[in-house]
Amino acid sequence: MKVLGLTGGVGMGKSACAELLRARSLPVVDTDQLARSVVEPGQPALDEVKSAFGPEILGPDGRLRRDELARRVFSDSAARQKLEGILHPCIRRLWRAQVETWRTEKHPLAIVVIPLLFETGAERELDTTLCLACSAATQQKRLLARGWSPQQIQQRISAQWPVDKKIAAAAFVIWTESDLALHAAQLDRILQRLGHPVS
Repeated sequence: MKVLGLTGGVGMGKSACAELLRARSLPVVDTDQLARSVVEPGQPALDEVKSAFGPEILGPDGRLRRDELARRVFSDSAARQKLEGILHPCIRRLWRAQVETWRTEKHPLAIVVIPLLFETGAERELDTTLCLACSAATQQKRLLARGWSPQQIQQRISAQWPVDKKIAAAAFVIWTESDLALHAAQLDRILQRLGHPVS
């Protein structure tokens, strides 16, 4: 089985690409979804986050106040590193376990979506990598449409490698500037290169 790591800058189309891959009956695990699951009530990582950031990081219902945590960690690199030190090992264990399950099921190709793929050195555990990218102007437009302020956008972009560095490190690149059909056509060419037939 080949394991493809999918990454890219924030707002550059990772979720859309993951959906295209699922539509092609390929197994996909998204570490953003795992990051949410490991801080659900009752999970050990939530207790660690509470210990590190204080009880006020939880709402009255005992759930993580994501907006407040994001406000803290994206304005303070030391706080972000502290959070990553808690969450990244948990997330990596989960996606590794999922990949092993798929390996025993004899899938020919599996995909792990990791926004901080190169930043965390995860590429060393993968067979190949794919980076999604678009222009800075399009990225800004997409993130503003999410309701983020210019400051929030800059903080999140600064928390990752520059996209040109990700592009240089990746084996494959999809340019997501245009519509979804062109994105899908680029993806299908890459899947064919990886030996996965597309209809």
